[in-house]
Amino acid sequence: MKTALIKTLIASVGFLTLSSPLCASAQLIPQPWVSVGSNEGDVTYSVGARALDLGAELGFGPDGSTGVDVLKFLSLPFVSPYVGLGYYSEDKGVAFSGGVQVRASDNFFVGGGYNSVRGFNGQLGISF
Repeated sequence: MKTALIKTLIASVGFLTLSSPLCASAQLIPQPWVSVGSNEGDVTYSVGARALDLGAELGFGPDGSTGVDVLKFLSLPFVSPYVGLGYYSEDKGVAFSGGVQVRASDNFFVGGGYNSVRGFNGQLGISF
């Protein structure tokens, strides 16, 4: 039940995100972030960057798995929900992800998300 709810929420945000046009004032300078999370007791990590409402994230999951996620953001005034699709090694396969990043100040943002391989995670990033 919990997994179905998460998948429904990610699919809903994904539909809204993918159907939104690119913002003309989208930032051209990449906005990097780091992320730490947990999946079934294993600590997971990732680094990512975002520009023009698209992002990429290099993640390190459980059992030594490594993967890349491609993300699509929906830019709203203070919050940016996102959805993503990735692929991970060590027989983890395709991963889906979703989350939200919130501007904490002019130069920093925080976020939280879920990745089907890396689990729930928290993010801290820099805006230039």
